[in-house]
Amino acid sequence: MNRMTTPEIIDEIKNLISFSIQERNVENNGFQTLHRSIVKKYFEAKQVVINYDNQTIDMQLPVGHRKYTSITFECQDIERFLKSCLKKDEKSLFYYQSLLSNYNVTSAA
Repeated sequence: MNRMTTPEIIDEIKNLISFSIQERNVENNGFQTLHRSIVKKYFEAKQVVINYDNQTIDMQLPVGHRKYTSITFECQDIERFLKSCLKKDEKSLFYYQSLLSNYNVTSAA
């Protein structure tokens, strides 16, 4: 397997997000897990629930050692929000590369 560069990984995960959002029935096509994992990774959250019809996200955010608080917020554009949650640190890039592998996405480069 070829090792992708940082821009390739970010581009491919963004492409996967776009593709997954365009699939009309997100709840039943397996991509909801992808979306939740991106939000969990970014916020270090637990119990992420995305309501695509209402454009809301519910999650448990850490506020201290083993302490979490529940928040719900509206999201005008879930696709853009998910893309904004991408980090470029090495640990995150490795995680995104494993997500791409799970969804059988390969780089053309």
